[in-house]
Amino acid sequence: MPFGIKVVRQNYEGLVENWGKYKKTIQSGLHFYVPFMQKVRSVSLAMQPKTLRRYSIITKDNAEVTASVTLNFHVTDAVKYQYENTDSVESMSQLVRGHLRDIIGRMELNEVLGSTAKINQNLAIAIGDLTNTYGINVDRINIDELTPSSAIQDAMDKQLTADRERQAEISKAEGDAQSIQLRTKAQNEALIATANANAKATKLKADAEKYRIDTVQSGLKNADAKYFENQSINAFSEVAKSDSNLIVAPMDKTNEFGQMATLKKIFKDDKNKQ
Repeated sequence: MPFGIKVVRQNYEGLVENWGKYKKTIQSGLHFYVPFMQKVRSVSLAMQPKTLRRYSIITKDNAEVTASVTLNFHVTDAVKYQYENTDSVESMSQLVRGHLRDIIGRMELNEVLGSTAKINQNLAIAIGDLTNTYGINVDRINIDELTPSSAIQDAMDKQLTADRERQAEISKAEGDAQSIQLRTKAQNEALIATANANAKATKLKADAEKYRIDTVQSGLKNADAKYFENQSINAFSEVAKSDSNLIVAPMDKTNEFGQMATLKKIFKDDKNKQ
């Protein structure tokens, strides 16, 4: 009986079937089989990428988002992968979509858009090891994009614009308040400085006046009677030069100086007659 030759490539496994029924698994290398009676199916064990088609998901607050998911998987059990599921890859994809829909459906929109890493982690835990079901292990899964609907995007853009305008108004108000505060502080400091300067000037003036009074009083302590008589004579000399008949003199000198005004008047009248 002629034999067929089958070469199973590296990182593949061969599934040998007798009259359509699985018989055994062969590893990579050169193998012989009986044509017409036997058939060898090659199954790749290498990691394979998979992109899930975009689909819509409703969040907890009834917002619609579109998800885009990519993953990497490899076959761990070629028999289960080939014979126990008509399309293990599609079954795995449906399982991933179902778990993702369940996870996002329990979250609100704002949480969904800001928690991609958390969703990836929860999704990986939910999928777990698919070997017992599909003979596949998901090595990596990633949500590439979560896009809100156009209506939600418009609403978000309007809200973002309003928030920016509000923040600008708040910043302007805070700047004005700070400017007023600084201006008021400067005015208060100027008033305080002026008051301090006036107080210092008043104190210097008072100190100078006190010094003058102290000096005069100190000088008067050493003055004798002749000093005061000399002062009186000078004062009377100034009075004599005026037209006034009133003379202020010490009580003890009244008799001596009381006649001066009369004498001045007499001399003045004689002068006018001449």
